[in-house]
Amino acid sequence: QNILKVIGPLFLDDLRAEFEHLRSLKSGRKARLTDFHAKLSSLSFFDPACGCGNFLVIAYREVRLLELEVLGELHAGSDQLELDVSVLSRVDVDQFAGIEIGEFAARIAETAMWMMDHIMNNRLSLSFGKSYLRIPLKKSPNIQHDNALRMNWEEALDPQTCSYVFGNPPFRGHQFRDKDQQQDMHLVWGQSGQVNRLDYVTCWFHKATEYMLKNPKIKVGFVATNSISQGEQASILWAWMYPKNVRAFFAHRTFQWQSEAAGRAAVHCVVLGLMIGDPDQCSIFDYPDVRSEPVVAKATRINAYLINAPHVLVPARTKSPYGYPSLFQGSKPADGARLKKPEGGYVTTSNLILDPEEHEKALARSPEIKKWLRPYIGGKELLSGEIRWCLWLKDITPHEIKASAEIQNRLDRVRHGRLKSPTASVREFAETPWLFTQDRQPNSEYLAIPEVSSETREYIPMAILPPETVGSNKLLIMPDAEPWIFALLTSAMHMGWMRTVSGRLESRYSYAPTIYNSFPWPELTDKHKADLEKSAQAINTARAKYKDTPLGVLYEPDVMPADLRKVHTANDKLVDRIYRKGGFNSERERVEHLFQLFVERAAPLEAGGKSKGS
Repeated sequence: QNILKVIGPLFLDDLRAEFEHLRSLKSGRKARLTDFHAKLSSLSFFDPACGCGNFLVIAYREVRLLELEVLGELHAGSDQLELDVSVLSRVDVDQFAGIEIGEFAARIAETAMWMMDHIMNNRLSLSFGKSYLRIPLKKSPNIQHDNALRMNWEEALDPQTCSYVFGNPPFRGHQFRDKDQQQDMHLVWGQSGQVNRLDYVTCWFHKATEYMLKNPKIKVGFVATNSISQGEQASILWAWMYPKNVRAFFAHRTFQWQSEAAGRAAVHCVVLGLMIGDPDQCSIFDYPDVRSEPVVAKATRINAYLINAPHVLVPARTKSPYGYPSLFQGSKPADGARLKKPEGGYVTTSNLILDPEEHEKALARSPEIKKWLRPYIGGKELLSGEIRWCLWLKDITPHEIKASAEIQNRLDRVRHGRLKSPTASVREFAETPWLFTQDRQPNSEYLAIPEVSSETREYIPMAILPPETVGSNKLLIMPDAEPWIFALLTSAMHMGWMRTVSGRLESRYSYAPTIYNSFPWPELTDKHKADLEKSAQAINTARAKYKDTPLGVLYEPDVMPADLRKVHTANDKLVDRIYRKGGFNSERERVEHLFQLFVERAAPLEAGGKSKGS
């Protein structure tokens, strides 16, 4: 089923549609079907990461099944006893090529193709009542045992004869690649710029693009990790492909690829169909849930974020929108020290930050430190409700430091750790160990957004925190955020933008200031702001009923209270109507509208890689 999501819109659906048209013709039908049969036998298929041949085998099966229907139409009513079945089938395994790095897997792929050939020959025999065997085997699939990223693909299949490239290349993020895979990345992408941030799978997109440029009639369909259509990866990859006139003509947005292999984890994937030049029409397959069946929509284009919207790339903007408050990371202590354990080995200690257990022990030892302790909240703590503590010593005097052995000991370790830091700016702070190396704590209430949040939540849980609560560098903070901003940021509109342009940590949402900075804000009247403020109050009132429930649990979709969901739904509709009087029927519609606004207002990066403005 998953393989058909690739080969269906890549070539099979069009071939079947063409066949259905030809079989319905009133005149010239047989000649046209004969030509169509010849066309099937002229196509060439190539999987440059073929593994054990699953994609090739299924593609071969489907083309043979279509051929069988063609033969049924061509020979309907013929005397089967007079038919020579040995010349009926013209589609053969030598139309299929692949590259596989594992020798055993390559040989399995080759054998599997012959096995499928045998199965389809049996189907042909049953259909026409005569036994048909291709023995001895005269033709072979061309399966190359090699590293697809280090060999010339033309050695596997001449691009001038290739029709379609497809497959499921390996995924591997930059932090998980082994030495050989890192060398592969350098060979394909080079080492300059941000290309090392790309997923390993993008190497096949690079090679496929170069391959297509040698024959622009080739079409490509690859499964990929959904990270390549999100955040910085989408910008880096498509900034390279757009100028080469590469366009997507179909796409499956994020879905869960379930492997039938024992013990294999489900992976969140996308499928991209690529071609050279602008397609006449595109298809976007959207998934209401990653495990559901897709809903297909026709589109005029598909951009880097798999949306029917202009071919623009969202830049990593560092400045907040004009007239809006800034969003930035919280404070960072850099307070660790590597200490030798009595039993051997080392342990890294945190000295200005105390977990709940250490907090109790430290207070029991030294009650005088209580005045310097403040709640310390990062994204994890905001969601879980568990509080860590920090020693906030900005106003401490030398006398007060000397009066507390607990504080002295901790500051000695901080000084020791900072002096050993490879970062020069951290080493400089060894002289003032009582200060955080990055102090961004506001003096007033602030909006707090967790840096990382589960992809299962419809909304990223946000909260207003008092100035006495120190926000960590794993929390994004916005001082003096007015309630109407909270209502907009926690809306389905903003969440749709976030899901489209954000990066991911594994599959979790990774929120960043650039998401906020690039967000196309609506044009707001005073009434809009007043209505949004009431909506924000309604959300916070509903939350207050569940103050003992952690915020992260409160927003889990399967347990989210009905009254909280109701006020969020009302807020979504309110924000939708501010953007467009008639509202929106889906997240895809919302994001398409936002991209159009982005093009009109935000001076984006164009498809050719040139900036319209800063």
